[in-house]
Amino acid sequence: MMKCFLNPNWIGALLLWLAVFPPPGVRADPPAPRAESGTRFYFVQITDTHFGERDHLERTRKLVEQINRLPFEIACVVHTGDIFADNITDTGVRDAGLGVLRALRAPLHLLPGNHDILQKDLERTAAAYTRSVGPLLRAVEYHGIVFVLAYTEPLALGFALDGYEPLRELEAALARTAGKPIILFHHRPAVDDYYEFATSPGWGGSARADLEKLLAAHDVKAVITGHFHRDELHWVGGRPVFAAPPVAAYWGRQAGFRLYEYRDGRLGYRTIYLPE
Repeated sequence: MMKCFLNPNWIGALLLWLAVFPPPGVRADPPAPRAESGTRFYFVQITDTHFGERDHLERTRKLVEQINRLPFEIACVVHTGDIFADNITDTGVRDAGLGVLRALRAPLHLLPGNHDILQKDLERTAAAYTRSVGPLLRAVEYHGIVFVLAYTEPLALGFALDGYEPLRELEAALARTAGKPIILFHHRPAVDDYYEFATSPGWGGSARADLEKLLAAHDVKAVITGHFHRDELHWVGGRPVFAAPPVAAYWGRQAGFRLYEYRDGRLGYRTIYLPE
């Protein structure tokens, strides 16, 4: 009788090869599910309301009504800045605008843009914002996903605000997520802008590289912004950057908001416009 002896190392190598390259008709085992597998929820973004000018208060009121009527369970609503139109210290404008936003049924989170905290009047407008609206950076968690909302204008434009170092505070906020998936919200995308057939520079100096380094060090699924007053998609550090259309009417824009769906580690959206 002939005996066949197989080298155990050959058996291991063969099994590994079959696992990676299964023969036709043989289905390989699926990869182990990630921690966020099976996670699905909805949230809303509004941006650039610019209260205090034109009919922006009424446009926002109508959008709030639409958001409250959505046939989905909404985890929260995030406003990505330029809440006001260079008038945050006007208590009448401020109280009216915030009053309309507080009619939202879902939890509301806001962050400042360049027309909320003014570079030419930093101390006074920053104090008005933190006193009447909220902190310059915050983190909240929904369904195991951490939403980090950050004021990044000093980083983008290269100016200093006493008592606030955006890069350091953003780095600390991302580190506190302890490896959980993250969605980052801020106002101005870290990319060049394009309008009126010309490109204008984005974040200056090393700011974009610094941001990309932070994104690479954490499980950031997406970055969500406003500022451009257009519906755009970009990529920074391998992460999608969603820029949403505004509520404000400048340049003939139709008021709208974003309905996002987070599903199994990926983010999709619908842009919903206010009927004219």
